[in-house]
Amino acid sequence: MLQEVERWLADRSWSADDRPLDQLFSAKRTAGTRVSVVLPALDEEATVGEIVEVIRRDLIEGRPFPLVDELVVIDSGSTDRTAEVAAKAGARVVHRDEILPRIPALPGKGEVLWRSLLATTGDIVCFVDADLRDFSSVFVSGILGPLLTDPEIQFVKAMYDRPLGDTDPDAPATVRAGQGGRVTELVARPLLNLHWPQLAGFVQPLGGEYAVRRSLLERLPFPVGYGVELGLLVDALHTVGLDALAQVDVGVRLHRHQDGRALGRMAAAIYRTAQVRLSRGHLVRPALTQFERGPDGFLPHTYPVDTEERPPMIEIEEYPSRRVA
Repeated sequence: MLQEVERWLADRSWSADDRPLDQLFSAKRTAGTRVSVVLPALDEEATVGEIVEVIRRDLIEGRPFPLVDELVVIDSGSTDRTAEVAAKAGARVVHRDEILPRIPALPGKGEVLWRSLLATTGDIVCFVDADLRDFSSVFVSGILGPLLTDPEIQFVKAMYDRPLGDTDPDAPATVRAGQGGRVTELVARPLLNLHWPQLAGFVQPLGGEYAVRRSLLERLPFPVGYGVELGLLVDALHTVGLDALAQVDVGVRLHRHQDGRALGRMAAAIYRTAQVRLSRGHLVRPALTQFERGPDGFLPHTYPVDTEERPPMIEIEEYPSRRVA
């Protein structure tokens, strides 16, 4: 298995610089491929506008032929100015609850990504988290590159360095460099190496930046919560095989970090997603108890672990006749 991973790393791992932007524009125009970029957003007014502006400036406007055909922000219930800021920057903003209203929405990132398939039309769908700072359009063009230039590639993840201390510019370099992705290192990477060793070569298996052919996405179930990235990656492996998957180095990812308790809940959801894919059976305990010190000692707080999954979008009756507003 190690030899297979090493072969895959040599054949299916690239840098964004390996495919110049002009090559991507030419390949897209020749093939007539449509590209949708989706930003799932919840209370991201501080960052979503800049991301939209950069994508529009570099990949849509000022060019005879756009690399991105539609740029959509899916707002999952923000209480700040996320929707207003995104729309002003030039994105089409759609509220999660407006998509497929027949099925009541569940909370969670995966729910938003699943519904976005009904709100977009691209042959390739590119997901980008809305909390990125110092955003570069290479996060989009880099992961689109293999899909636009190689018909055998169906799923591309971004890889990058994730500094832990980026929210504090005065933090020591030893804290800032390479220490992000704590749930990846403590939970996802061990799970993948032990149970799906073919996927051991992915540098950022839980990263929120990835591009996928619609023809594959519409056949995959979507965990509604934090487990969506691991679930899609594992199911894509079983659906199209390792050689249809790839990754591209896009540099450094700066974003807001979660606190320890939020990371614990994320870890539980990711473990549960792996458990379902291993057994498709009984859940040991779909809840997580964490502790917080109070005036009289430690207080338990129990949270439900994401246990819902949406079926492949191709099974939803509204999908074949979807319309874009």
